Formats: sequence, structure tokens, C-alpha cells
Amino acid sequence: MLLILDDLLSPDELETITSTLEDAEFLDGKRTAGWHAKVVKQNSQLEKSSPQHEKLEVLVKAALSRHPLVTTALYPSAVHSILFSRYQNGMAYGLHVDNALMGSGDRRYRSDVSWTLFLSEPDGYTGGELVIEGSEGEQVFKLKAGSAIFYPSCFLHQVKTVTDGVRLAAVGWVQSLVRDSQQRDLLFDLDVVRRSLFQSQGKTTEFDLISKTHANLLRQWADP
Repeated sequence: MLLILDDLLSPDELETITSTLEDAEFLDGKRTAGWHAKVVKQNSQLEKSSPQHEKLEVLVKAALSRHPLVTTALYPSAVHSILFSRYQNGMAYGLHVDNALMGSGDRRYRSDVSWTLFLSEPDGYTGGELVIEGSEGEQVFKLKAGSAIFYPSCFLHQVKTVTDGVRLAAVGWVQSLVRDSQQRDLLFDLDVVRRSLFQSQGKTTEFDLISKTHANLLRQWADP
């Protein structure tokens, strides 16, 4: 499932991030790419050890944690490896798949769900579309600033070449309690239906049965 969240960031949060990135130090993005992705990665990234990165990471994580759909659709056990990237004229990130495991030592995480948070308005740059090759074929995205897209990390994807302007984005990954994307989709569909039933009819026998099924599947599939 592809999940798009419009206006994940408030206008003030978006302004804080973009103004902070204006004066920040960016380094070659190949430093954080896997050995095969380095070949096709051309961008720059905010230095992870900088105080700006720590401040912005806290802000983005807070925005993700407060959105109800992040919880009900993704079942996050960890949001990790957040990067703030910049694409300028001629930069792109060719077709690749994200590493299955990220981090090191006792801070190693699976990448079950990948996400991109757009920080530049679409008319502020030419090119730079996010292209995802999923089960429904190739899909192209260029969202408004402050909006985010979430998609299974097993999908091939790329960022098209920026030919004018600057594309700013934050990217990161979710390790989910339910690692299988199809199982997450089924749980999400059941949750949507039971909430709709409760809203329209209250606590009925049908609501209880769907709630029982949802809980038992989650109990079976969740990997805390």
C-alpha cells in the first residue's frame, strides 16, 4: 500500500526546517548509500552529526508520531535513519532498492516502510519526481511541501534528475511490528471498516466480530 499524508507538517514546522537547511552544511550523499546505490546516487545530505540534524530529526519524528494513520497503517516499532537531502541542477538518484537492514551494533533496524517528506514546493524545481515501481506498475509523485508518502521498502524506486531549482526532502524508514506489507494492508482495511461501523451504528455484534478478528490477526502477525 502507498500512503500519502497531506500537510504532515504545519506551516511553522515547514518554515523551521527549510530556514534551518538554508544555512546548514551538506555533504556528498554517497556517504550513506549502500555499495550498489552509490553508483546511481547524486545528491547532498545534511551532516548527521550536526546540531541542525538532531533538531530537525526530533521535529519530524514528532510530526510522524502524532498522525493517527502512521499508527493504524504502519504499526511502527521504530522510525530510524532519517536523512535530509538536497538535489540541485543535474542531481538524481537512479533506480535502487533500500538496504534491508540499517544502522550498526545494537542499533540495527529493518527497513519495512520507506518514506519521503517533501520540503520544496513542486513549482520550485523542475524534474526531481519520485518514481516508485510497485505492484501496480510505475507511479510518479511530486507532492506539495509538507506532505509525505510511505511505501514498502521492497519496491524499486528512483528520484528523477533535477534540471532547475532545488529539491529538499527528508527521507527515513519504519521498522514495523508487522513486517509483511500485505498483512499491514489487511489490518488497515479491517480497522477502517470497524471504525466506520462504530461511528455509524455504535458497538454492534458485527463491530465486535471485526474487532476480534483484527485483534487476533495482529496478535498472530505482530513481532514486538
